[in-house]
Amino acid sequence: MRHALVFGGSGQIGQPLLPLLRRDGWRVTALSRNAHSDEPGLHWLCGGFEALPPLPARVDAVFSCGPLDVFARWYAQTGIEAARVVAFGSTSVDSKRGSADARERDVSQRLRDGEAGVFATAQARGATATVLRPTLVYGAGRDATLTRIAQLAQRWRRFPLPRNARGLRQPVHVDDLAAAAFACLESAAAPGRAYALPGGETLTYRDMVARVLAVLEPPPALVELPSPLFNLALLAAQASGRASGLGEAAVRRMRSDLVFDIAPAQRDLRYVPRAFRPTAEMFVARNDP
Repeated sequence: MRHALVFGGSGQIGQPLLPLLRRDGWRVTALSRNAHSDEPGLHWLCGGFEALPPLPARVDAVFSCGPLDVFARWYAQTGIEAARVVAFGSTSVDSKRGSADARERDVSQRLRDGEAGVFATAQARGATATVLRPTLVYGAGRDATLTRIAQLAQRWRRFPLPRNARGLRQPVHVDDLAAAAFACLESAAAPGRAYALPGGETLTYRDMVARVLAVLEPPPALVELPSPLFNLALLAAQASGRASGLGEAAVRRMRSDLVFDIAPAQRDLRYVPRAFRPTAEMFVARNDP
């Protein structure tokens, strides 16, 4: 029986990946920071990279569904034998590369270093690696963008946006990401490659937010403000701690297109992601399995 080791097994991508592997006959060892009960074909280990429990010495595949840079460092240092490695990164590797925000540039650099490290380690060990780069992730209530928008809008009963927030976006559902990771196992073309994984629909930032607000109960109002007024509101929210992490660079990107080529993933992974049709449940955290 083939054996898979899954980091982030209880996370937003790991959760839907586990049943795909088990249905295909894989024996799965999954890691989580929280304790879970074993099930047939699924063994849980509790711990994080800073304090890992004993791991299998050899598996057929390793999946990393958490921070890429941390996984890359562990992979370079461990002696685990695995013929196949599939690791999640982010399209931020490109979209934040030239950001005016030093913290965002650092994120991009850490992603680039992580990708390079995973590929180099795999090659040195005679293994094959694939890196998957999602766009805006949603669906499990754990993402830092759309779920956060939903939560803030429900708290404020409205959500402000600057006028002309019409940069294009491609939000992607966690189940589609899990399916792409699983497809890497059978793809002859995927080893040694990195794939952008956008969602199945391209829409403006403004329309994306409007769809999120429309499914909430009661639906918060979308308030579009002139840039000077929005900037004043943002400064006030930042001063009160309600808009931490939302800086000038992030606001500027609302007007910029962040669109990625789906064709390589369609060709090599038979990737067919869904259109953006959110429901309120998608912005509520799923319970751990």
